[in-house]
Amino acid sequence: MQLVILGGGESGTGAALLAKQKGIEVFVSDIGIIKGDYKHLLKTYAIPFEEGHHTIEKIKRADKVVKSPGIPDEAAIIQQLHACRIPIIDEITFAAPYAKGSIIAITGSNGKSTTAHLIYHLLHTAGYHVALAGNMGYSFAKCLTKGSYDYYVLELSSFQLESVKNFKPNIACLLNITPDHLNRYNYSIETYAKAKLNILRNMTPLDHFIYNKADPIIAAYLQPENILPKLHPIDPCSIWNNDGLCQCNVHGTSFSIGREQIALPGRHNAYNAMVAITAAALAGVAPRTISAALPKFHGLSHRLEWCGAPQGINCYNDSKSTNVASTRAALLSFNQPIIWIAGGVDKGNDYSLLLPILQERVKAIICLGKDNRTIIKAFGLIELPIQETDNLDKAIHMALSIASPREIILLSPACASFDLFKNFEDRGNQFKKKINKLTQQ
Repeated sequence: MQLVILGGGESGTGAALLAKQKGIEVFVSDIGIIKGDYKHLLKTYAIPFEEGHHTIEKIKRADKVVKSPGIPDEAAIIQQLHACRIPIIDEITFAAPYAKGSIIAITGSNGKSTTAHLIYHLLHTAGYHVALAGNMGYSFAKCLTKGSYDYYVLELSSFQLESVKNFKPNIACLLNITPDHLNRYNYSIETYAKAKLNILRNMTPLDHFIYNKADPIIAAYLQPENILPKLHPIDPCSIWNNDGLCQCNVHGTSFSIGREQIALPGRHNAYNAMVAITAAALAGVAPRTISAALPKFHGLSHRLEWCGAPQGINCYNDSKSTNVASTRAALLSFNQPIIWIAGGVDKGNDYSLLLPILQERVKAIICLGKDNRTIIKAFGLIELPIQETDNLDKAIHMALSIASPREIILLSPACASFDLFKNFEDRGNQFKKKINKLTQQ
C-alpha cells in the first residue's frame, strides 16, 4: 500500500513514523516548511518528504491519504483528492487499529489538558502502564511507535474528531461545548458540536460516557436515548454537599471526596477533577489511591498557574485561556479584586458574557494587544478603569500600580496570542519570567 501524509507536523510525522514501523510505503507532503525536529525524524527514518508545495501527481498515486487535523476539508488539495475518489482519513483513524490497550478520550472546549493530565496522574499513581497523547505532547500515532500500554489517555480536539471513522474509546469524556474555532465550521455551533459528539460514533453498551449534564449546548445536540454507552452525567453546579463532600458511586462502589483534596483553584477545576475521578474509578483505580493522589496534582502551566506575589500581589498565568468561556471560569475562581490583563487576536468573541463578572470582581482592565478596539468597545460602558498597551512589561507595571496587597493580577487573555507572541506558551512564559524577576527584587 502507498500512503501519503498531508502535513509534516506532530500529527503527520507521527503517522509517518507509525506507517514506516508497520512496513507501509509512505510519503509526506507539506505545503509549508516542516519544522527542524520533525524534518530530522523523517530523515533519520528514511521517510521521503516534500515541503513548500504539494506535488499533486505524486499524491494522486496514493492508495490512501492521511490528513493532518489542521487541514480543513475545504482546502484545495483535499477537494482535488475527493474528485479523484482517493480515500482520505485522519491520523486518529489511521492509528486506532494499532492500539491494543484501552482508550480514555477527553474532549471539550475548555479543560481538556488539565483533565487528561489528572486522569493520567491517577492511573499512573495506581501503577497502570499508561500513556498520555493526542492534542498535546506526542500524537496518538507517534505514541504507538513507542510501545504498548494498558491505557491510552487522549486529549482530542474537534479538528481531530470531526472525521474519525473506526476510532472507539472505552471511556469518553465530554467536558463542555462553548463557541470556539467557529471559523472552521462556517460559524455554525451545531457543526462544531457534532464534531465533538463524534467521539461517541463507535461506542458500545460496554463503554462509558462521562459528560456535562448542565451544558446547554450539549443538551441541545445530545440525544441520550440514542447513545449506546453507559451514561455518567456530572453537574458542575452541584458537586459538593453541605459538608463540602462529593459522593461518588462508580461500579457500585461508593466513596467521598473532600473539597480540600483538590489542589486546583476554581469551580471549573472541581468539575474537571470529578470527571477525572469518575474516569479513573471506571478504569479500576481504587478509591484510596484516588484520595491519596488527588492532592499531589497541582495543575499545568498556563492554566491558572500561580507565578509569584510581587508587592504582596498574587499573580496568575492563565495564558491558555484563549476564549471567553475559559476566561470566565478563571475570573470566577477568585473572591479578591482582580486586575485583569486581556487581549490579543480577537476570535469573534462575545464579551458581553463577562460583563456581570467584571462589574462584581474586576478592579481594572489592562488591554494587551496590537489592536484593542474590540475589547475597549465591549467594556467601555461600564465604570472600570481601562488602560492599553502592546508591551507586556508595561502591562505588568500598569497592573502593579493599580493593585493593592492580597489582590490578584490575572493574565487570562480570552484571545489568541499571535499578534505579540509566538503562541500562548510564549506569552505565559514571558509573563512568568517577568513576575518571577519582580518577586525576587
